[in-house]
Amino acid sequence: MARTPLRARPRRVLFIGSEAVPFAKTGGLADVLGALPPAVAALGWDATLVLPRYRGAPDGRLVERRAVSVGAFTRETAFFEVPLGGARAILVDCPELFDRDTVYGDDGVDYPDSPRRFAFLVRAALEFAGTPERRPSVVHAHDWQAGLAPVYLRTWYADHPILAGTPCVFTIHNLAYQGLCEPDWLPRLDLPWSLFTMDRMEFWGRVSLLKGGITEADWITTVSPRYAHEIQTPEFGSGFDGVLRGRAGVLTGLLNGIDTTIWDPARDAHLPAPFDAANLAGKRAAKQALLARFGLPRDEASLARPLIGMVSRLVDQKGLDLVAAAAGQLAALDAAFVVLGSGEARYEQLWRGLAARHPERIAVHIGFDEARAHLVEGGADMFLMPSRFEPCGLNQMYSLRYGTVPVVRGVGGLADTVLDAGVPGRPRPARGNGFVFHEPTAEALLEGVGRALAAYANPRRWRAIQAAGMRADHSWHRSAREYVKIYERVIRMRTPRDRRDQ
Repeated sequence: MARTPLRARPRRVLFIGSEAVPFAKTGGLADVLGALPPAVAALGWDATLVLPRYRGAPDGRLVERRAVSVGAFTRETAFFEVPLGGARAILVDCPELFDRDTVYGDDGVDYPDSPRRFAFLVRAALEFAGTPERRPSVVHAHDWQAGLAPVYLRTWYADHPILAGTPCVFTIHNLAYQGLCEPDWLPRLDLPWSLFTMDRMEFWGRVSLLKGGITEADWITTVSPRYAHEIQTPEFGSGFDGVLRGRAGVLTGLLNGIDTTIWDPARDAHLPAPFDAANLAGKRAAKQALLARFGLPRDEASLARPLIGMVSRLVDQKGLDLVAAAAGQLAALDAAFVVLGSGEARYEQLWRGLAARHPERIAVHIGFDEARAHLVEGGADMFLMPSRFEPCGLNQMYSLRYGTVPVVRGVGGLADTVLDAGVPGRPRPARGNGFVFHEPTAEALLEGVGRALAAYANPRRWRAIQAAGMRADHSWHRSAREYVKIYERVIRMRTPRDRRDQ
């Protein structure tokens, strides 16, 4: 039977990922996968996201049950559908693999069967989509957990009556997480040994599921233009810079968006009063509420003092080593600090110690709380992100939208979104919306914070910097349009898959 002409088929995109808001969240990937499918659906695409049904996730509507296999591991699997803002989420219910205390592992160590868990997710997603009525126009896989999607499409599904020839886009959210496992996993995942080569999935004697996504996808994206350039260099490439340079012709950096319905100071239920770029009066009320929530003084002197916020994982990647090196000088500044986050014990203790020594000006909450995060974005005057590397970053975009001026290191998505406002006493760059430092040193961090504090002392200059940030469009609508262009490009590029693994 002749296949339906491509143009006559509905445009369908199948997203595969390991977490998404509101079902499970450990980081920014969940924000992306909770927002991108609805944004693509708003552009006229039929968008389906497939992810695991973790403990505590909703049942949704049972769509079907079917056996799913990875190697010798076969389980009867239920597929539940939950609406996702114009798109749909399909939750793969395999309790043996996904009904666990945590999403990925314990104490920062992945579960030993992680390769099987996420190979099973990919196989379940492709089996679910492999019917005439669900035939995807393109598969969009995210991070190492879905890195086997393009691999399976080129091997296991190369002759599938529905999925053969389906193009795959692979997005790298953070190159530092590589999905490494021992080579003997290959046959257990139904993968041929021909993949265990330097130009396919081998990485220093092990198998990398991330590398599989990079080498086998039709197109690769990452989450900011600057990061797409950085990961092709030894400094930021995590050992993958060579293979990424080899695929530079199909590598694009697309800046993530933010959910502007959730992150909107004019409608944010977590703030005591609304505000926007035209009327910032509500920001003072948010600052009062933030100081109160963190147990800091709320007198006029405290309200007048600049308040610097951080919402972060407390780890080296986020520049906490730079903060530690500058801790004494930061504490001596005429500024207050509120910190929300968790991570390495030494950095948690660093902030607890600073708060104990400076209880009138420094406060920390170890852990994460969504309401506090919104209040920090709304009530702080500045937001500190001194990351050593930052693929995209979302908090700086939240900050810009809330008139909270970011102070960032000029890497990755931070460099793409925060435009330096210059030096006080000199003409301000027209679009300057924050303060950028470049060297990964305590001295550079302090210089950036110092310039922000000097600008804060000039209310007119400060309002102009805030306004420049609040005018920017960081919505998913912009980003989704760019993704759709790539989907359409790989569909046009579609050619019969090679049979090199047969």
